[in-house]
Amino acid sequence: MRLRERIALLGVSCLALILSAAAPVFAQSSSTNYKVNETFFGTGGELDPSSANYKAQQSAGELTVGNSASNNYQMQAGFNTTDAPVLEFVVNGGTYDLGILDPSITGSVAVTFSVRNYLSSGYVVQVSGTTPTSADGTHSLTAMSSLAGSSPGTEQFGINLAQNSNPSIGSAPSQYPDSSFSFGSAISGYDSPNNFKYINGDNIAFSNKSSGQTNYTLSVIANVARTTPSGQYGGQLNLQVIPTF
Repeated sequence: MRLRERIALLGVSCLALILSAAAPVFAQSSSTNYKVNETFFGTGGELDPSSANYKAQQSAGELTVGNSASNNYQMQAGFNTTDAPVLEFVVNGGTYDLGILDPSITGSVAVTFSVRNYLSSGYVVQVSGTTPTSADGTHSLTAMSSLAGSSPGTEQFGINLAQNSNPSIGSAPSQYPDSSFSFGSAISGYDSPNNFKYINGDNIAFSNKSSGQTNYTLSVIANVARTTPSGQYGGQLNLQVIPTF
């Protein structure tokens, strides 16, 4: 018995989905009594001197530059900061073929995506969608509801965001330009090499602060059993990113 499966992974536009709801949250520091938003603190200079003929930024010396954060606050210091929030989400979407499967072979495919955010307290990435389902709709592959390794001959469908050797696929999240600027990571349960799971609607990645670009690799595996009905199977996974404040 042989089985062919296809999975389409589609990216959801985070800019249209998220920033329309989150746009009012611009302040770097606020309470019921005050708000600080693009305010100048320094020994001299002006954030945005301009006229009809020129535009400039003036400084007698920047006191601080870069991100500073704790569990209770976050700030961006320096004259090149902006009050415009950014949430960028790029998915290498399309149709991916897991190949022709039999009970001795694990089907696998890797899909990349990246996230960066600015002026939020972080983000979470969620995955949703159906496991591969037969063309007549009578059978779907069993989702791995708990963390486990790939086991050919056992019906399984799972994902992770790790570098795996069984099967050899995927990579751990990587930071761009480096880990001093970017902080995204896989959520526990999807960060374990050679272990996979899939629960519809799960959070799979996050950052707990504003972050430069984090590159992720979503590894997808599928196994069939001898009792799995043969035929053409297809499914769809959707990724979306949600900012946190």
